[in-house]
Amino acid sequence: MTRYDFLVETYRTERLKTLSVWSQVPDARMDDRVEPRARTAREHMIHQCLGEENWMKGMLGISVSLAPLPARESRREFVAHYASASGERLDQLERQPDAWFESDTTFFDVRRSCAWVLTRRLTHSAHHRGQLLAYLRLWGVALFSTYGTTADTGGLAVDGAEVIYRYASLEDLLEERNERRLPGPGMKSPTERGTS
Repeated sequence: MTRYDFLVETYRTERLKTLSVWSQVPDARMDDRVEPRARTAREHMIHQCLGEENWMKGMLGISVSLAPLPARESRREFVAHYASASGERLDQLERQPDAWFESDTTFFDVRRSCAWVLTRRLTHSAHHRGQLLAYLRLWGVALFSTYGTTADTGGLAVDGAEVIYRYASLEDLLEERNERRLPGPGMKSPTERGTS
């Protein structure tokens, strides 16, 4: 146990959230551009893979055995590739002592601790994942849970909605098997302000 186990655990769960969101992107929508200035889903996946490779390797010294991008750029190949690469990174993060997290590294043009850089990487990944969730909504795709309940898992937790992840395990996600069912919206509007 280190003081920074919480960061390692956060990386563990955040990678699963990214994979879960990617699994929800329809194959036929991989190259749809929702707005001329926006990335496509494929470009988001490329950005995540390249960005995480550059930050983890270049700033944190965490290298993996895989190329930054999958050989084929299908949704399923991106999911499998990111699962493997992020799994290798997770294994290395789990072995780092407190001193590593507290050591300084170069973050673009400034010095920051490795813990700070990892935290920034996590929030950067969450930002792009949120953009993909917005795409899914615009495309009319029902959303499984990412951080909590959604309108498609029954609305708000206070109204009895559940957290429902698309797959029960990473293995199910990678094999695209045993997908859970969504109950759809609950009886109440999914807003804390109540109905108006």
